[in-house]
Amino acid sequence: MANAIAAYLHYLSIFVLFALLTMEHVQFKLPMDLPRARSLYITDIALGITAGVVLATGLLRIFWQGKGLEFYLKNGFFHAKVSLFILIVLLSILPTFTILNWRNALKAGQVPEISASKGRLVIMFIRLELLLLLMMPLMAVFMARGFGMGS
Repeated sequence: MANAIAAYLHYLSIFVLFALLTMEHVQFKLPMDLPRARSLYITDIALGITAGVVLATGLLRIFWQGKGLEFYLKNGFFHAKVSLFILIVLLSILPTFTILNWRNALKAGQVPEISASKGRLVIMFIRLELLLLLMMPLMAVFMARGFGMGS
């Protein structure tokens, strides 16, 4: 039963992560306005918290509720999945720092300023995150079926 609950919480947190990242993509449009900037700020904080939950539930499954650490360490698709997650986290740094740097402007009731070039870059990073996040379940499916097992 605990294994099923751990799996459910992991999958649910991944769905929420994807939904929040999609919200961030939809909301990040230039020119920025104050309500959307405030919403983006909250969405990005929720996105970070949810990424932490994805990581925590994933670690729970690896060490206590999954198929055992040895299974995961010998599986190439597991390594690909972890690598994708790390890459997504690294890509999220630019959008997150951009949005979190709006804090003082938002507290002052001002619309944060963002250049068109930085706005395009942030959107490109968010789109790359979404693309890589879509690839993670494919790696998980192959991994769960024993593909990618080393000798």
